[in-house]
Amino acid sequence: MVPDDLEALYALYRDPEIRRYFPDGTRTLAETRDELNWFLNGHPRHPELGLWATIEKCSGAFLGRCGLLPWDIDGRLDVELAFLIDKTRWREGFATEAAQAIVEHARTVLGLQRLICLITQGNAASVGVAEKIGMSFERQHEDEFGPCHIYALALVTPES
Repeated sequence: MVPDDLEALYALYRDPEIRRYFPDGTRTLAETRDELNWFLNGHPRHPELGLWATIEKCSGAFLGRCGLLPWDIDGRLDVELAFLIDKTRWREGFATEAAQAIVEHARTVLGLQRLICLITQGNAASVGVAEKIGMSFERQHEDEFGPCHIYALALVTPES
Protein backbone atom coordinates (compact mmCIF):
# COMPACT_ATOMS: atom_id res chain seq x y z
CA MET A 1 0.00 0.00 0.00
CA VAL A 2 1.00 3.62 -0.41
CA PRO A 3 -0.03 6.74 1.55
CA ASP A 4 -2.46 7.71 -1.24
CA ASP A 5 -4.50 4.58 -0.45
CA LEU A 6 -5.70 6.13 2.83
CA GLU A 7 -9.08 7.45 1.64
CA ALA A 8 -9.99 4.28 -0.27
CA LEU A 9 -8.93 2.10 2.65
CA TYR A 10 -10.86 4.27 5.11
CA ALA A 11 -14.00 3.94 2.96
CA LEU A 12 -13.78 0.18 3.50
CA TYR A 13 -12.80 0.33 7.16
CA ARG A 14 -15.65 2.64 8.18
CA ASP A 15 -18.31 0.48 6.49
CA PRO A 16 -20.09 -1.70 9.10
CA GLU A 17 -21.15 -4.28 6.51
CA ILE A 18 -17.59 -4.79 5.25
CA ARG A 19 -16.22 -4.91 8.81
CA ARG A 20 -19.06 -7.07 10.17
CA TYR A 21 -16.83 -10.06 10.90
CA PHE A 22 -13.82 -8.11 12.18
CA PRO A 23 -13.64 -8.36 15.96
CA ASP A 24 -12.53 -4.73 16.31
CA GLY A 25 -15.38 -3.43 14.13
CA THR A 26 -15.14 -0.29 12.04
CA ARG A 27 -12.16 2.05 12.18
CA THR A 28 -11.82 5.80 12.40
CA LEU A 29 -9.74 7.76 9.91
CA ALA A 30 -6.97 8.09 12.52
CA GLU A 31 -6.99 4.32 13.19
CA THR A 32 -6.91 3.61 9.46
CA ARG A 33 -3.99 6.02 9.00
CA ASP A 34 -2.13 4.34 11.88
CA GLU A 35 -2.63 0.89 10.33
CA LEU A 36 -1.60 2.09 6.88
CA ASN A 37 1.56 3.70 8.30
CA TRP A 38 2.26 0.48 10.24
CA PHE A 39 2.25 -1.58 7.01
CA LEU A 40 3.85 0.82 4.51
CA ASN A 41 7.11 -1.14 4.59
CA GLY A 42 5.75 -4.56 5.51
CA HIS A 43 5.12 -5.75 9.04
CA PRO A 44 7.56 -3.98 11.40
CA ARG A 45 8.80 -7.24 12.99
CA HIS A 46 8.46 -9.35 9.83
CA PRO A 47 9.03 -7.00 6.85
CA GLU A 48 8.44 -9.82 4.35
CA LEU A 49 4.86 -9.98 5.65
CA GLY A 50 2.20 -7.30 5.75
CA LEU A 51 -0.92 -6.00 4.07
CA TRP A 52 -0.82 -5.03 0.41
CA ALA A 53 -3.22 -3.14 -1.83
CA THR A 54 -5.48 -5.26 -4.01
CA ILE A 55 -5.69 -3.50 -7.36
CA GLU A 56 -7.81 -4.45 -10.36
CA LYS A 57 -5.39 -4.94 -13.26
CA CYS A 58 -7.61 -3.64 -16.07
CA SER A 59 -8.81 -0.45 -14.34
CA GLY A 60 -6.22 0.24 -11.65
CA ALA A 61 -9.08 0.50 -9.12
CA PHE A 62 -8.31 -0.04 -5.42
CA LEU A 63 -10.38 -3.10 -4.46
CA GLY A 64 -9.17 -3.68 -0.92
CA ARG A 65 -6.21 -5.12 0.87
CA CYS A 66 -4.76 -8.55 1.36
CA GLY A 67 -1.62 -10.03 2.80
CA LEU A 68 0.16 -12.15 5.34
CA LEU A 69 0.08 -11.45 9.08
CA PRO A 70 2.12 -13.12 11.82
CA TRP A 71 0.30 -14.40 14.91
CA ASP A 72 1.45 -16.16 18.05
CA ILE A 73 -1.19 -18.82 18.59
CA ASP A 74 -0.71 -21.07 21.59
CA GLY A 75 3.03 -20.35 21.60
CA ARG A 76 3.50 -21.08 17.88
CA LEU A 77 4.18 -18.57 15.11
CA ASP A 78 1.48 -18.90 12.47
CA VAL A 79 1.02 -16.77 9.36
CA GLU A 80 -2.50 -15.69 8.48
CA LEU A 81 -3.65 -15.10 4.94
CA ALA A 82 -5.89 -12.01 5.23
CA PHE A 83 -8.17 -10.44 2.65
CA LEU A 84 -10.78 -7.67 2.48
CA ILE A 85 -12.51 -6.58 -0.73
CA ASP A 86 -14.86 -3.64 -1.39
CA LYS A 87 -18.45 -4.87 -1.07
CA THR A 88 -19.34 -3.40 -4.46
CA ARG A 89 -17.03 -6.06 -5.93
CA TRP A 90 -18.03 -9.04 -3.78
CA ARG A 91 -18.76 -12.31 -5.58
CA GLU A 92 -16.51 -11.46 -8.54
CA GLY A 93 -13.68 -13.77 -7.45
CA PHE A 94 -11.19 -11.09 -6.43
CA ALA A 95 -10.65 -12.43 -2.89
CA THR A 96 -10.02 -15.93 -4.24
CA GLU A 97 -7.67 -14.66 -6.95
CA ALA A 98 -5.71 -12.56 -4.46
CA ALA A 99 -5.60 -15.43 -1.95
CA GLN A 100 -4.31 -17.87 -4.58
CA ALA A 101 -1.54 -15.45 -5.57
CA ILE A 102 -0.56 -14.96 -1.93
CA VAL A 103 -0.43 -18.73 -1.36
CA GLU A 104 1.92 -19.06 -4.32
CA HIS A 105 4.08 -16.17 -3.04
CA ALA A 106 4.17 -17.69 0.45
CA ARG A 107 5.20 -21.06 -0.96
CA THR A 108 7.71 -20.10 -3.65
CA VAL A 109 9.19 -16.79 -2.50
CA LEU A 110 8.91 -16.93 1.28
CA GLY A 111 9.24 -20.69 1.69
CA LEU A 112 6.47 -20.85 4.28
CA GLN A 113 5.26 -24.29 5.25
CA ARG A 114 1.75 -23.40 6.39
CA LEU A 115 -0.88 -20.68 6.20
CA ILE A 116 -3.99 -20.14 8.24
CA CYS A 117 -7.13 -18.04 8.06
CA LEU A 118 -8.74 -16.82 11.27
CA ILE A 119 -12.43 -16.68 10.41
CA THR A 120 -15.14 -15.32 12.67
CA GLN A 121 -18.01 -17.73 13.09
CA GLY A 122 -20.78 -17.08 10.56
CA ASN A 123 -18.50 -15.60 7.89
CA ALA A 124 -19.53 -18.00 5.10
CA ALA A 125 -17.91 -15.90 2.35
CA SER A 126 -14.45 -16.14 3.95
CA VAL A 127 -14.93 -19.86 4.56
CA GLY A 128 -15.75 -20.20 0.85
CA VAL A 129 -12.54 -18.42 -0.18
CA ALA A 130 -10.47 -20.49 2.27
CA GLU A 131 -11.92 -23.74 0.95
CA LYS A 132 -11.48 -22.70 -2.71
CA ILE A 133 -7.75 -22.25 -2.15
CA GLY A 134 -7.45 -25.64 -0.44
CA MET A 135 -7.74 -24.76 3.23
CA SER A 136 -9.72 -26.92 5.60
CA PHE A 137 -11.19 -26.42 9.04
CA GLU A 138 -8.59 -27.21 11.68
CA ARG A 139 -10.18 -26.18 14.97
CA GLN A 140 -11.97 -23.58 17.01
CA HIS A 141 -9.83 -20.97 18.72
CA GLU A 142 -10.41 -18.16 21.16
CA ASP A 143 -8.10 -15.26 21.89
CA GLU A 144 -8.35 -11.68 23.14
CA PHE A 145 -10.56 -10.86 20.13
CA GLY A 146 -13.04 -13.65 20.86
CA PRO A 147 -13.89 -16.98 19.22
CA CYS A 148 -12.99 -17.88 15.66
CA HIS A 149 -12.32 -20.85 13.42
CA ILE A 150 -8.85 -21.67 12.18
CA TYR A 151 -8.63 -22.90 8.60
CA ALA A 152 -5.21 -24.20 7.56
CA LEU A 153 -3.24 -25.14 4.47
CA ALA A 154 0.05 -27.05 4.38
CA LEU A 155 2.28 -25.51 1.71
CA VAL A 156 4.77 -28.38 1.61
CA THR A 157 4.08 -32.05 1.54
CA PRO A 158 5.92 -33.97 4.25
CA GLU A 159 8.41 -36.36 2.70
CA SER A 160 7.42 -39.99 2.93
